[in-house]
Amino acid sequence: MTTTDKIIKMTWRPQYRSSKYRHVFGKPATKENCYDGVPITSSVHDNHLCAVNPRFIAVITECAGGGAFLVLSINHTGKVDPHHPKVSGHRSNVLDIKWNPFNDFSIASCSEDTTVKIWDIPEHGVVKNITVPWKELQGHSRRVGLIEWHPTANNIIFSTGYDYQVLVWKLDVPEQVIKNPVRSISVHSDVVLSMSFNTDGSRLATSCKDKKIRVIDPRSGVLLQESNCKTHKASKVLFLGNLKMLLSTGNSHWNHRQIALWDQEDLSQSSYSENLDGSSGVLFPFYDPDTHMLYIAGKGDGNIRYYEISPEKPYVHYLTEYRSLLPQKGMGVMPKRGLDVCSCEIFRFYKLVTTKSLVEPLSMIVPRRSESYQEDIYPMTAGNRAAVTAEQWIAGLDKGQSLRKESFLSERLDGSPTHVSNGQLDSTHCSPPGTENELRQVFYKQQEDIRRLKEQLHQKDVRIKQLELEIKNVRNSERS
Repeated sequence: MTTTDKIIKMTWRPQYRSSKYRHVFGKPATKENCYDGVPITSSVHDNHLCAVNPRFIAVITECAGGGAFLVLSINHTGKVDPHHPKVSGHRSNVLDIKWNPFNDFSIASCSEDTTVKIWDIPEHGVVKNITVPWKELQGHSRRVGLIEWHPTANNIIFSTGYDYQVLVWKLDVPEQVIKNPVRSISVHSDVVLSMSFNTDGSRLATSCKDKKIRVIDPRSGVLLQESNCKTHKASKVLFLGNLKMLLSTGNSHWNHRQIALWDQEDLSQSSYSENLDGSSGVLFPFYDPDTHMLYIAGKGDGNIRYYEISPEKPYVHYLTEYRSLLPQKGMGVMPKRGLDVCSCEIFRFYKLVTTKSLVEPLSMIVPRRSESYQEDIYPMTAGNRAAVTAEQWIAGLDKGQSLRKESFLSERLDGSPTHVSNGQLDSTHCSPPGTENELRQVFYKQQEDIRRLKEQLHQKDVRIKQLELEIKNVRNSERS
């Protein structure tokens, strides 16, 4: 063997890349654990149309004579009452909804009626139509297409509309109707298609109908970076956690659906791009900064591709693809604090399937033999506490997200927070219901708790039968 052959043999490495997420698989919910009979909106707007937190799921619905969305308890699975009360205070179609990341009972909506409204949801859910918002934001001159909460500052929300403006709102003011935003950002020449913040909220990335990506200082409104790439027409953009990179989805020069990676400090040319297919639906990107996994879901597709992102070249590592015959119109995503750590669940989608009026939960599972808590796949993650107040953020303070550790004690059965003190669980005391309406709410809540407990009991029974069968097989093999 020559010296050159020895060097080649020593330096050659297989292309296989080790990853604990290589075998992640998608597990759709059973029919009884889906939300059936949901009148999903027929809007052609390319938004998620669904928002989820550990207590509630909200879906924009079809509604005659105004705009509305449905809010259900996260445990209210099965057939949905067609007359279930809605949040219906908009005068025209609702285009986007987002839960407050620091308050599970507060949700924002925007509409073709040019307003943004902030709603308070009762603790036990919506038992009658809600028409009066907590706050109404009036500042856009045309319909409002997107809203986004600031990721670290409390009571700060961004909105953008067909007037090409991005408005910054401060909510903790005495007025119920707010007409003066904190700032108006006027750097776009067309409709903004998506907005995304970096982890501490000091940068805002946008994609626009003019196919350009922009990075903006959200506090001052100063344009920091702007792409001018002719080979990639961006439709959605996403900050990739703290990697200082952006991910965009869009189309190539030949109209192939494409993903592209960008350095947030230099948008002159993409660092990486890949053509996916020739379909026409918009690609929705979702990124999990805890696992560094990227999920790409196509509107009108049934499949979801997923990748692992690394800070070194080639940056994007394809893992596999979840396939389904049910096409999704929109998608909701459960925050990490609402996942089932017992089953090694690392991500959960809520697929809107308009052909069946169905919302289907889809869990992404890391297969593990042990049923004990798998600490290595649950690092510190973003919690539900704001890092700064609205006043602090406006004054110039940037601070990273408040982190928490996921565990079995993350949430109580009813979804409310659980605290541990001196080894004892401390649950919030509830006073007895004083009115007929309060009694009805308690009844609905108990019914949901019973439904969930029955489902858990059924799953345990199935597991017991599986283990009994395995024991029987082992004994038979030993005898033979």
